[in-house]
Amino acid sequence: MILRRWDELPEYMRNDSIRKYYQILYKKRFSLILKRVFDIVFATLLLIISSPIFILLGIFIKIDSKGPVFFKQIRVTQYGKLFKIYKFRTMIHNGKKHGAKVTLKSDMRITKVGKVLRKYRLDELPQLFNIIRGDMSFVGTRPEIVDYVKKYTDEMAATLLLPAGVTSDASISFKDEEELLTNDQCADSVYCETILPIKMKLNLNSILKFSLFNEARILIKTLLVLFK
Repeated sequence: MILRRWDELPEYMRNDSIRKYYQILYKKRFSLILKRVFDIVFATLLLIISSPIFILLGIFIKIDSKGPVFFKQIRVTQYGKLFKIYKFRTMIHNGKKHGAKVTLKSDMRITKVGKVLRKYRLDELPQLFNIIRGDMSFVGTRPEIVDYVKKYTDEMAATLLLPAGVTSDASISFKDEEELLTNDQCADSVYCETILPIKMKLNLNSILKFSLFNEARILIKTLLVLFK
């Protein structure tokens, strides 16, 4: 979580488009340290409290369909680092290998239990492990797959100054993203050309106004959306 010195950033990130975002975060280094402390403490507590839920959901997933309980996929986080994101499996086994890279409206690959997990965002629970390891934070830009990150503009890469997150203003705004993607043949291009630029604009704006207060606002807003 601690921000690297400018000359220690990956070369492709040391450009004028990213500099203004870096300077804002550099002035708030202490807040970034507190953010990391909160992540570790809160994620550990949640993991302990939710351990019975992990067991129950694991049983439901195994009964509902063949395949592993957890879904793992390579994503991109801080400074372009690759990591394995963990989720409860909501699709048929190897579902991501067949069809679009994003989830579609009425996606036939999603299992019965998977629909419930996605509706209440319970499939995201295993990301507590990612948070404790430091690959993710509670609040931050949702981690994209490598193919999508390759399409980032220089400015979009500024989101990689911080670890990827479980939730953000962009995630809340696009909580029903699947409803916008209906065609398996062009879903990936629609996502990259239409949805991704809007989401990244929101993510970049979050960096410009980064503060612990704003982080708390996003967490509370996320909980309200889930309960609603």
